[in-house]
Amino acid sequence: MAAESLAATLFPADCRLCRAPLIHLSRLPVCPECLAQVVPISGPVCAVCGERLFSPHAAAASVPLCGMCGRAAPPYVKAVAFGGYDGNLRELIHLLKYERVLPAAQVLGEYLAGALEGLGTELTERPVLVPVPLDQERLRERGFNQAERIAEAALGRLRVRGREWHQVELNAGALRRVRATLSQTGLTRHQRRANLRGAFSVPRPEAVAGRDVVVVDDVFTTGTTASECARVLRRAGARSVFVATVARVMKGEGGSLSQGPKPQA
Repeated sequence: MAAESLAATLFPADCRLCRAPLIHLSRLPVCPECLAQVVPISGPVCAVCGERLFSPHAAAASVPLCGMCGRAAPPYVKAVAFGGYDGNLRELIHLLKYERVLPAAQVLGEYLAGALEGLGTELTERPVLVPVPLDQERLRERGFNQAERIAEAALGRLRVRGREWHQVELNAGALRRVRATLSQTGLTRHQRRANLRGAFSVPRPEAVAGRDVVVVDDVFTTGTTASECARVLRRAGARSVFVATVARVMKGEGGSLSQGPKPQA
């Protein structure tokens, strides 16, 4: 404890979120108070895509669905997320993606593990986690795929909690991004679908054929990326596709489709 206090004195640091001085040494430069402000999504949500439900009638249904999922089912079975994409959760994701604070992946992995537990017993056929891939240019620029780092951390935590998670495989090569795409920010839903069409492939269909696949990403924005990945995986023979993300843009909250001044993957 004395050594820790001395080190904190000699190497002062501030929380990267609130800028308050950090009292304890930590690989993640974020104070406990800021982490405590990150909370799970609450209230009624769509049983398929996880969007917030404002209609009491929809929320009270035996299978609560948002208007979009009620009109047309997406190509995935269910999408789950830990928290809303705003506040300190959004800032933690930015620390990892844009500022390369790699220890943030461990905390975000803990959040993703909570989302994955929400799938319960729905995963049955040799489940495989598949991170959404980056194109090669973006991967070279960033130096890592944030979805893969977060998925690794989440699976490590889940395997400590339960033997059933030892049967789950992480396959970062099951999906490949075969061409670069424009930023999705500012595009309409139709433009987003067109932008992603043909962007992904499954190089080895036998890796997913007949299996339950969970597509993993940091943020679920409109679901266009998740839907395109699910469509390609199902075409390759996946038994069923689920989606799990750390955060989700929720209607009626501070998160927005815009990433602010920073680029969107």
